[in-house]
Amino acid sequence: MTQYSSNPLGDGGAATANQGSPNTADLIDHLTQFEGPPEQFLLHLLAVQCFIAQAEHGAILRVEAEGGADVLSVCPPIPDGGTAPVWLAQSVEIAPTIAKGVEVVVRPLHGGDEMYEEQACEHLILLPLRSGGQVRGVASFLSAGRDAAAVDACRQRLELTISLLSLYEMRLTLQRRRTDMQNLRRSLDVLTTIHEHAQFRAAGMALVNQIASGWNADRVSLGMLAGRYVQLRALSHTEHITRKMKLVQDIESAMEECLDQDEELIYPAPENDPHVLRATTHLSTHHGQTAIVSMPLRQKGAAIGVIAVERTKEKLWQPEEIETLRLGCELVTAWVNHLYEYDRWFGARWARATRKGLGALVGPRHTWAKITAIAVCAVLLFLVLAKGEYRVSADFEVQAIVQQAVPAPFEGYLAKVFVEVDQDVEAGDVLAELDALELEQQRTGLVAERVSNQKRADSAQTQVEKQIALAEVNRVQAQIDLLEDQIERATIRAPIGGTIVTGDLDQMLGAPVQKGDLLFEIAPLARLRAVLQVPEDQIADINKTAGGQLATYTSPGDRIDFEIERINPVAQSVEQSNVFEVRARLTGPSEHVEKLKPAMKGVAKIDAGPEPYAWIWTRKMLNWVRMKLWI
Repeated sequence: MTQYSSNPLGDGGAATANQGSPNTADLIDHLTQFEGPPEQFLLHLLAVQCFIAQAEHGAILRVEAEGGADVLSVCPPIPDGGTAPVWLAQSVEIAPTIAKGVEVVVRPLHGGDEMYEEQACEHLILLPLRSGGQVRGVASFLSAGRDAAAVDACRQRLELTISLLSLYEMRLTLQRRRTDMQNLRRSLDVLTTIHEHAQFRAAGMALVNQIASGWNADRVSLGMLAGRYVQLRALSHTEHITRKMKLVQDIESAMEECLDQDEELIYPAPENDPHVLRATTHLSTHHGQTAIVSMPLRQKGAAIGVIAVERTKEKLWQPEEIETLRLGCELVTAWVNHLYEYDRWFGARWARATRKGLGALVGPRHTWAKITAIAVCAVLLFLVLAKGEYRVSADFEVQAIVQQAVPAPFEGYLAKVFVEVDQDVEAGDVLAELDALELEQQRTGLVAERVSNQKRADSAQTQVEKQIALAEVNRVQAQIDLLEDQIERATIRAPIGGTIVTGDLDQMLGAPVQKGDLLFEIAPLARLRAVLQVPEDQIADINKTAGGQLATYTSPGDRIDFEIERINPVAQSVEQSNVFEVRARLTGPSEHVEKLKPAMKGVAKIDAGPEPYAWIWTRKMLNWVRMKLWI
């Protein structure tokens, strides 16, 4: 068994080792104050845990989301090129399963020469490591010995020391937050410094000097974009800038290099850095062998200037410093740009605004917006100047010009039907028959009564009796004539030739009909017309000589020409809207007209003359606005 009696912390516990074997309190106190990197802490933590729990080996495993496990630290460390021991391989294999639970798991580890019936001489103790409410890893320890009590004692000691990892994570988190607060304060100091000045020159000098002191820089430069070039406007610890100086020209070249790429430039460059650093390298090598960071100042996504910070190469730029410097630049950009734009006389501001507006209008930027504006203007001009055919839309219904109704001649029962709807008939054709049996019986009785009265008249003794009998004969004869007329009209005939458009009576055989009930409608389909229903707000747009086209819902692809015959001067209410009835004569094509049937409906377009497209598409809205506002 490996013993950790000397000093499990190695060099980190030298002070304790000088006083003899360290006790548990000293070891834990050392870990709670450990300031080294995480990988060293894990190794020290495992050494302390193995020492306290008298475990032979220990390892910390990180469980991946996909189900695998990575070894973060092993104590004692495995030599380079060595193979993983059996206990570690088994720990990696079962770590994902252990991570799904919250309990400490103890598993026996049998040696190659042991029987499975025997008690194992080594045990694996696996503890889930929780972080942020979730199990992120597993700590695995190898404990030697067959005694169950000793293994349980080892497990308990490990459970007591496992919280040291959480304490270290909390300390790292607090340290990062403290560092972040310090960096934020440094950036806010820059912002506070320049807000104390209302003029660009003073604010620029305060900005570069504050950055130089806050980031231990030797030289800080502020350049602003003027046209297509960058002009150096402020240099730390320098009151007057001479543009003919070689240093000023090289700084401006490095700034333009940064602005052209619109990226932060760092020199010396990190490995595999794709940026061009020719001017930046020249500035560093010819003016002090400095480490340089150049950052573009962006306002609304556009670069307006550059900050260049230089210091000796012994102080290379760290990512945390660059991030803090970036935050400071972002905080001050708006105020710097505001002062740069407005801290000038009126003529310069007006000229800059005019140039900027004209540049946006005719320059290469916002190409799609300019194309869209031109297209919109072209469309508006077309709508106002170009004219199109204004057409009034109206619903219509096909009607026959001549349509004859065939009613029931008297009250009776329908006996026979000889025709169907859509059947052509000629004038005089039999359409149907009513049951005339009762009329025949009445006629027979009246004939007998007439014969009897005639005999009475022939045998009358007096002239008065004869006259009375003849009067009865005439009365009965009139009734007989009426019945014969009804019997003849019981056979219903077509009054005109045409097509049956109404009269599907096959299911009414034997049903009673009343006098005047509509039985059939006959219409000559060769003579049809369209009756349009024009809304009252558009009736004034059409005239009596107008024409147009119509199409039925049955055949929307067949367009039929028509001409207006008459406009009804009185409006009608249809579906809570006032419409005017307009009759139209169909003019062709004949093959389309022949397909029409009475009662067909569709949409008609009436030609109302050429009008500008803008008026055609906005007339309804304009009329509504005029009515509401009474313009």
